[in-house]
Amino acid sequence: MVGETDGVAMSLTLRRAVPADVQILRRWDGKPHVIAARGDDGAFDWESEVPRAVPWREILIAENDARPIGVTIIIDPAEEESHYWGEVEADLRAIDVWIGDETALGKGLGTAIMRMAIERCFADPKVKAIIIDPLASNEGAHRFYERLGFEKIDRRIFSGVDDCFVYRLNRPIEQERP
Repeated sequence: MVGETDGVAMSLTLRRAVPADVQILRRWDGKPHVIAARGDDGAFDWESEVPRAVPWREILIAENDARPIGVTIIIDPAEEESHYWGEVEADLRAIDVWIGDETALGKGLGTAIMRMAIERCFADPKVKAIIIDPLASNEGAHRFYERLGFEKIDRRIFSGVDDCFVYRLNRPIEQERP
């Protein structure tokens, strides 16, 4: 995606994470703004998970002008092996997204990354909806997702400790499957 946001030129891309990204991902995990958004379920095991190819997940690095600024993880929650989402219907995707680089915050890049992730999910014609699980206490995230068209559908405790709202974005009617 090439464009401008808040007067800042951007050339935003999503690419698959590779083992060389683990160091920056671990560094981002220690940032206070990431910890506050992530909740108490702990940091992701990047060293093990980045090199592991599974059909139900993509770990994508967001780059602006070829500089890593964030990460998004897209999963098939019905197929994901830990069953984090519990029993869910088929043909959904779940997205986690965050900006790790503080200098990229507040510039519209998170919105652009999320729109790219949504487009990527709905590029698969069988995907009927996307779900997300921001912390119930993260009111900024609620506004962010609602601006993108997500609707709050539930409140759940994840990983035994994280009080979250569940939001859902259905496939746009003009893109409905045959």
